[in-house]
Amino acid sequence: MSDKFDVIVIGGGPAGYHAAIRAAQLGLKTACIDAWSGKDGKQALGGTCLNVGCIPSKALLDSSKQFYNIAHNLPVHGIMVENAKVDMATFIGRKDKIVKQFTGGIEQLFKANKITSFFGTGKLLKGNQVEISGNDGAKQTITATNVILASGSVPIELPFAKFDGKHIIDNAGALDIAAVPRRLGVIGAGVIGLELGSVWNRLGAKVTIIEALPDFLGTADADIAKVAQREFKKQGLDIKLNAKLSKAEVKKDGVHLTYADKDGEQQLIVDKLLVAVGRRAYTAGLLADDTGVKLDERGRIVVDEHCHTGVDGVWAVGDAVRGPMLAHKGFEEGMAVAEWIAGKAGHVNYDTIPWVIYTEPEIAWAGKTEKQLKEEGVPYKVGSFPFAAIGRAVAMNEAVGQVKMIAHAETDRILGVHMVGPGVSELIAECVVAMEFKGSSEDMARIIHAHPTLSEAVHEAALSVDKRAIHKGN
Repeated sequence: MSDKFDVIVIGGGPAGYHAAIRAAQLGLKTACIDAWSGKDGKQALGGTCLNVGCIPSKALLDSSKQFYNIAHNLPVHGIMVENAKVDMATFIGRKDKIVKQFTGGIEQLFKANKITSFFGTGKLLKGNQVEISGNDGAKQTITATNVILASGSVPIELPFAKFDGKHIIDNAGALDIAAVPRRLGVIGAGVIGLELGSVWNRLGAKVTIIEALPDFLGTADADIAKVAQREFKKQGLDIKLNAKLSKAEVKKDGVHLTYADKDGEQQLIVDKLLVAVGRRAYTAGLLADDTGVKLDERGRIVVDEHCHTGVDGVWAVGDAVRGPMLAHKGFEEGMAVAEWIAGKAGHVNYDTIPWVIYTEPEIAWAGKTEKQLKEEGVPYKVGSFPFAAIGRAVAMNEAVGQVKMIAHAETDRILGVHMVGPGVSELIAECVVAMEFKGSSEDMARIIHAHPTLSEAVHEAALSVDKRAIHKGN
C-alpha cells in the first residue's frame, strides 16, 4: 500500500501527538505512527509520559501521599485513623485506569481531527518515505511532504546492573511493584529516582538512593536543593551523595550492591533496585542509512533552532533532540514545527521552560540559578520568602520551603525564580508568564495577590528583591 500525506509523525508521545493534532488543525493531511501498546495489547498513544512516566507516576504519588497523610499529617488536625493499610491491587489499578483514560482520550482526539493512526514502528527512508512495520508483522510504505521524527527516549541501562524486570527495574517496573518492598535501592537522585523513591518510602519501604554526583540536585538552585535535601532526610529517604555503584548481583536474599563513597567500598542488600540514571534518545531502527539525517555524539538527532534536520522536509522534536527531556518542552516543539510547516510563526522559548519535581515538598524553577549568573558575570539581586510566614501554608500544615526570585541588578528584569514548597508546580507558571513578558521584580511586587493564598510567597519574594518584604525582616 502507498499513500501520500502532508505530514507524517513518527512517535505518538507528547511531542508527536501534539505535532499531529496541531498539523491536522491547520488543515494538513496527517498520519501518526506509534508502537506503544497497553496492558490489553492495544495501541496506547501518549508515549512514555502517559504510559509509564508523567501521568502514572503522579497517580501513585498522590495515592501514596494520601496514605502518608493518615499517619503523619491528619493527627495534627485532630483526625485519628488506626491500622490504615494499602490494597495494592487497587493502588496499582487506579493508576492503570487513569493511564487508559488518557491514552484513550488521545485516540479520540486523533479521530476527531481526522488523523490516520498506524500501530507499529516507523523508519524514515530517503525521499521522505516512511516504512511502517506493523505490530502484526505486516509492512507498508507511505510518503509525505514533511516528516516529523518524535521517537522519544528510553532509560539508560548500566552494564553491571542490567534490567531483568523483576529484581533490577526501570521506571516502568517501579510503577508496577505488586507488594511494598522492605528495602528499595535507587540509583540516581534525579527526578525519577526522587519521585518513585518517595512513593515507596511513603508506603513503608526503606529507600536508599545512591547518587554519583557530589551535589544534590546540581541543576537546581543551591538554596532550594538544600531545603529539599533536608526535608527528604526527615521523611526517611537515605540519600548517599558522591557514591558510585560498581556492581549489582541478584542473589537469593536480594540484590547485592557494591558502591564506593568517601569512606571507601560499601555493601548494601536491597529487595529491588530501581536504576534511574537518566534517559537517552531512542533512535534505534528510526533512520535508513541514506536519509542524510545526522546524530550527535549522544545519539540525538541533530536539528537547528527550528527543529529542522537540514534534510528537506524532515524535522525532529522532543526527547530525541537537544534540550531538556521534558514533556512540555516536547509539546511546544511539536506544535511549533506544525506551525512552521504551515507557514506560520511557531515559537519555543528555551530560556523559560519550567522544571518541576513532584515530591513532597514540590520543587520548581525557571530561568537562571545564582551559580549560572555568577559564572556568566551577570549582575543580579535576590529576594526570597519562606512559606513558614504564609498564612495559607501554615493553615494547610505545609509550611516548609521558600520562593527565591533573582532579578538583574540594573534592569530589574526577572532572570530566574526557584521554589520548594506546597503547590509550587502551579505557582511557577505565574513567574514564567512574567519572564515571557520581560517582567521585572517590581512588576510582580505591584501585582495584587489574593489573601490568604500560597501565591503570596511569590509576591513577597518579589518585594524582598528590593528589601521591602512586609512579613519578614530584610
